[in-house]
Amino acid sequence: MLDDGLKTLFAETGENLGLTRPASLCFAAIWRAPNPPCADDLVQVAGISRSNVSTALKELRAWGLVAVTRVPGDRREFFVAPADPWMLVRQMLAERERRVLSPAVDRLRALRQVAPDGALAELSEALETMALWQARLARLEPAELQQLMQSPPAPQDRKKKKKSKKS
Repeated sequence: MLDDGLKTLFAETGENLGLTRPASLCFAAIWRAPNPPCADDLVQVAGISRSNVSTALKELRAWGLVAVTRVPGDRREFFVAPADPWMLVRQMLAERERRVLSPAVDRLRALRQVAPDGALAELSEALETMALWQARLARLEPAELQQLMQSPPAPQDRKKKKKSKKS
């Protein structure tokens, strides 16, 4: 069972990443389950309606965050999520690039053709660079992504610590 704090955390975080609240709740229930849950289990654990669970599962599958598995002798579908958090980060990066950045870049390109504008061109190029960078990150193996993101920042990126005044 998910406690209220975990439900709230996953719901808010998922919404910030582009998932619906029901999808976020279902993902939390699947990811934390000791055994793969079926849709009826998700209704109970996530505390949402069966129709919301069904829609959420379609969304999670479209994002590549859950997969269907079968239990011998049972006709129901059960759901699993990657246990590796870096696999999840990689998948979320890929989906955000596909669902948010690429459409924005396409719209900016179209606007540039209609009304050439230097500032718009610069913004378009910056977003294109960001989209390419995010797509490259999403293609890394989870261990490579983890290593890259956990490497210490370059000296110029580190903030200087303020000295505390002792009274």
